Amino acid sequence: MRIYKMTATFGKLERQTLELKPGLNIITAPNEWGKSTWCAFLVAMLYGIDTRAKTTRTTLADKERYAPWSGSPMAGRIDLNWKGRDITIERRTKRRVPMGEFQAYETASGLPVPELNGLNCGQMLLGVEQTVFRRAGFIRHADLPVTQDEALRRRLNALVTTGDDSGSADRLAESLKELKNRCRYNRNGLLPQAEAQRSSLEAKMTELESLDIQTRRLEERLEELKQMLQALTNHRQALAYAKMEADIARVSQAEQALRQTEEQLQALEQICTQLPDQEETRRKTRELRAFREQWNAISLEVKMAPSEPQEPILPNPFTGLTAEAARAMVKEDALNYSAIAKTKAPLILILVGLFGLVSAAGLIFLMAYVFAGIAGAAGLIAVIWGIYERISMKKQTAALLEKYGHGNWKRWGEPLDDYDRELEAYLVQKKEYQEITSDLEVRLMVLRKKRDTLCGLQEPEELLEIWQDALENWERCLAARRDAAVVKRHFEAMQAMVRPVERPSMPDTLQHTEEETAHLLAECAAEQQRLQNRLGQYQGRMALLGDREGLQKQYQKVQLRIARLEETYAALVIAQETLAAARAELQRRFAPRITRKAQKMLSFMTDGRYHSLTMSEDFSLQAGAGEEETVHDALWRSDGTMDQLYLALRLAVAEELTPEAPLVLDDVLVRFDDTRMAAAVALLREMAKDKQVILFTCQGREAEL
Repeated sequence: MRIYKMTATFGKLERQTLELKPGLNIITAPNEWGKSTWCAFLVAMLYGIDTRAKTTRTTLADKERYAPWSGSPMAGRIDLNWKGRDITIERRTKRRVPMGEFQAYETASGLPVPELNGLNCGQMLLGVEQTVFRRAGFIRHADLPVTQDEALRRRLNALVTTGDDSGSADRLAESLKELKNRCRYNRNGLLPQAEAQRSSLEAKMTELESLDIQTRRLEERLEELKQMLQALTNHRQALAYAKMEADIARVSQAEQALRQTEEQLQALEQICTQLPDQEETRRKTRELRAFREQWNAISLEVKMAPSEPQEPILPNPFTGLTAEAARAMVKEDALNYSAIAKTKAPLILILVGLFGLVSAAGLIFLMAYVFAGIAGAAGLIAVIWGIYERISMKKQTAALLEKYGHGNWKRWGEPLDDYDRELEAYLVQKKEYQEITSDLEVRLMVLRKKRDTLCGLQEPEELLEIWQDALENWERCLAARRDAAVVKRHFEAMQAMVRPVERPSMPDTLQHTEEETAHLLAECAAEQQRLQNRLGQYQGRMALLGDREGLQKQYQKVQLRIARLEETYAALVIAQETLAAARAELQRRFAPRITRKAQKMLSFMTDGRYHSLTMSEDFSLQAGAGEEETVHDALWRSDGTMDQLYLALRLAVAEELTPEAPLVLDDVLVRFDDTRMAAAVALLREMAKDKQVILFTCQGREAEL
């Protein structure tokens, strides 16, 4: 296959076209020009966009990473030559599916190419799956080391072991695996199904045996319950018969009690015929009881009536006086006491007398004896008179103090005020006493008249006792009538309750009460019903399980089938192991074939420095230089040498698996020195004679060569 040109609306590419020529194409462009985007576009056009991929923290899904920056729908076109035919393939976004619409047609005529579609385009044009192309014909610097891939391994193995990539050995392995899985795969397959059928039959036979045992036990228990129910039913019949006999005895007792009650009633009715009418007796008794209650009440009131109040008397010193005379005396005594307290005459007289005596002494000194005698006599008289008046006033004051008990003449009238208050209270109490007394006398007079009317000459209590005795006789007669009616109803009810019951059919040996018997009968009946239901379930289940002989025959057939399947499964395991051993033996030829080509290319690129190269089944490399005695793992080499080792391996794999597909390289020579870069370009130019080679680079060294 050879590409003429590519037109892309993809990522940063907006309707841009890249034209290619046969042989080696070296496209030099700076970083962020879109070299990796063109590589991704080519893969997307051939194999489509994986819309199921999800964006993670570290990687972007292609449908998001290469969404056009302009916002236009993702689309593209490639013009190419395939098997001598010029073909155009187009992809564009369909609804929300990037590159979901595919079209392939002949470029000149526009006729569709029916063998190509959106799913098989890359497989048909390149001859390999997408994962194989990414590891063989599409080489990026970051992906130089070849990683394990099942599709790549399968194609290499088929190529090495059969000489072509038809995959017959793989199909044989898949067929064996499919047959083995049909026999047994985890819990699926014919063997697990047969084993499950055997287990089911074993479970059914075990269940059938268990159900048979349980059924026999249930039948035995049901027979026991049947006998218990018969004995309990007979015991209940015996209890009912005994109860009937007891009821008959109680009816006889009730009949005797009825006769006694009727005899007592007749005797009481005979007594009542001699008594006054019942209503008159009740009325007379009520009247006498009411009179007794009224008489007792008024007698109690008489006993509890207050005593006649006592009129207050004037206290000392007013005894024997009227209130007016006492107040006049208090007023007069108060005036006298006040006048005595205020007068100064006795003191003045004494002072004047003393002055006269002093004057007389002076006149004697002056020898005026006449005047001295007159003055002395007058002074002495005045002193004596003053002393007399003073003594007289003290006696009057002492008499008043003794009379009233204190010298505060303003309070001498207080006992009279107390007397007035007591007198006023006395008058009120006397009025109340007179009112109560007159009311009681009136009511007593009325009751006495009522007593005379009711009792005549008899005492009320005696007459009341007579009428009460008569009333009690009437009440006893009424009570006897009621008792007789009750006893009669009881007798009739007991008579109606007696039901004839037959004797029990067999002897009764149980000692249960009627309640216990009913409880046991209910329990036995419930258990019998429950066991019968369970027995029916067991019998229905046994019918569903089938008979034991039929199950045994099925079990033998399944056992025979399991034995045959196990034999087949063992044969398939042996076949798989044999095929795996054969393929392992043939795979030992795989590494040398690829290694020889890779070693030749590595020696060419390193000017013969690396003369030996080995590769394990996981594509890890070991290389030896000319001066080294042993080979070393690729990790021991420099970064540039490691790139050269893996580029040689990649190119060898590409020659084997994608001989007609274009070889796409993205910045794979960036760590090559000038000498080895020139050798690598020469190697690519040689490969370009047979296929189209597209080399993207950010350096100008390759183009200058």
